[in-house]
Amino acid sequence: MSTNEPKLKSKSGSIAAYSTLVYVVVIFFSILAILPFWFMFMSATWPTSVLTRVIKLYPNPNLFKQLPENWTKLTERATFSFPRGFYNSFVISISATVLTVYFSALTAYALSVYNFKGRKVLFAVIVGVMMVPTAVNITGFYRLMNAMNLIGTKWPLILPAIAAPSTVFFIKQYLDTSLSKEIIEASRIDGAGEFYTFNRICLPIMTPALATQAIFSFLGSWNNFFAPSILLSRPEDKTLPLMVAQLYGDRFVDYGAIYVGLSASILPIIIVYAFMQRYIISGVAAGGVKE
Repeated sequence: MSTNEPKLKSKSGSIAAYSTLVYVVVIFFSILAILPFWFMFMSATWPTSVLTRVIKLYPNPNLFKQLPENWTKLTERATFSFPRGFYNSFVISISATVLTVYFSALTAYALSVYNFKGRKVLFAVIVGVMMVPTAVNITGFYRLMNAMNLIGTKWPLILPAIAAPSTVFFIKQYLDTSLSKEIIEASRIDGAGEFYTFNRICLPIMTPALATQAIFSFLGSWNNFFAPSILLSRPEDKTLPLMVAQLYGDRFVDYGAIYVGLSASILPIIIVYAFMQRYIISGVAAGGVKE
């Protein structure tokens, strides 16, 4: 018997034990991540009289009867309009996503391709801005929007999406590893302008990174509660998360209706993530590689 065989067996056993531990940890945290959503969806099928007494982690046997009843109670609330809330959230999220992705890609392209004076300082400033919490600058931002007479409209939730430092950072890291400068030089030699080169040649190359950041931007804008709660004043402009949150302020709280509203508000983002998760994985992996 070779003297290395016991060592190989010991090493194989250690790898197997480590792999088992990793699987256990991943499964444990996956359950923790899924459990709140499971609880919410299951609670949406029960009446308030049950939910105030016990926690239900399985669907109501009378699911097809109770769920429509909860939905009817939800839509009867004066403060809740699912079509209007969905429309407002969709318009704000789509508009913010388009602005974020395009202008962040344009900024990242300039920082990655052009070698101008102060480029590193500018990039350092962008990275620094990433560290500033939204709650810190909301007062100044509110005063600015108020001076521009934009408070109570959707514009304060859309226009700031042009400046998204975290998206700029991610796309620049992606370009540094994936964009060949020779392609840009060849385009210039052929007489193409800078915007033509960016829009027709470089944007398709950025597709994995753009798709990833588009998903993150859409989800972040859809779930945004803090800024809309401060900047939106008219009931007809409220987003879906705001309308659901207002249900807790009613005198008589109907938990069944609230859980239906919560389920309806997050269902679109679950669908978006389910269909676009491959872009998230590929985009994050590509953007994280540094030569």
